Amino acid sequence: MKLRKTAAVAIAVLALTATACGGESGTAGDKPKDPTGGKEAPKLPTYTVAKDVKLDSPTLKRAQQAGKIVFGAKNDQPYLGFEDTDGKRSGFDIEIAKMVAADLGFSADQITFKTVDSGVRETTISKGDVDLYVGTYTMNDERKKQVGFAGPYFEAGADLLVRKDESAITGPDSLKGKKVCSIVGSTPLQEIKKPKYGAKTVELSKYSECVQQLINNEVDAVTTDDAILKGYAAQRPTKLKVVGKPFTKEPYGIGMSKDDKVLREAVTKALEAHIKNGDYKKAYDATLGLSGSAFTEPPALERY
Repeated sequence: MKLRKTAAVAIAVLALTATACGGESGTAGDKPKDPTGGKEAPKLPTYTVAKDVKLDSPTLKRAQQAGKIVFGAKNDQPYLGFEDTDGKRSGFDIEIAKMVAADLGFSADQITFKTVDSGVRETTISKGDVDLYVGTYTMNDERKKQVGFAGPYFEAGADLLVRKDESAITGPDSLKGKKVCSIVGSTPLQEIKKPKYGAKTVELSKYSECVQQLINNEVDAVTTDDAILKGYAAQRPTKLKVVGKPFTKEPYGIGMSKDDKVLREAVTKALEAHIKNGDYKKAYDATLGLSGSAFTEPPALERY
């Protein structure tokens, strides 16, 4: 009996150890750390759902017939687009989706979030597998050939995430010969592959996988937008840090069908309204602001 009890205790200790190690895995499901230290965090705003929305938009009509609106999103970016082990989504991009959905006539429980990796965003939008895409999606002319954009609602910049004890890497000019991880289809990956940096690139499908390789000493740095990296650093402040200054401009937009200009204008108007009424800043303060990213006024919205 004593042997059984001892074995049970040992198993319990091993289970706790495995859980603790799993907390550093960098996968979706690791709960972002509470940077308030348990103090009362800023509250998320609530969004009034519009009624009887009528737009000559094929995308919106399809969503109305289905009784739900489908947003493509990320699920492994703390404070931006994150999904915990219970399937609950949180972050600034998730709030942007909720406020836009409300103005289109959909409540939060009528939103279906679909995780879409960066490398297949344009294909997923073009095929109609999602109605809208909100997931740290940089607007640029090349992508506008394939999809439509409303925004930008936020501007980030490529930066570097390194281990806490790293001293040799201080910015992009110190990457020669270093292994730098980013994800397939991202604009920071295309930037860091330029010969002037001299970096050795590792291309994966998710940033959380890059972060795991960084923690495991398999790569020397992770590059993507500073807003994303600050979330990972805030999640593991004893292990990771962001260094240098942003060396690109990454204006985030909401992706949609290229030909649905009516929907594009409606989403642009929704962003404009929520920026003006203060919802935008409240949502920022309660999400991305907790990662250490100081609030800045959003860039001017584009209409094209």
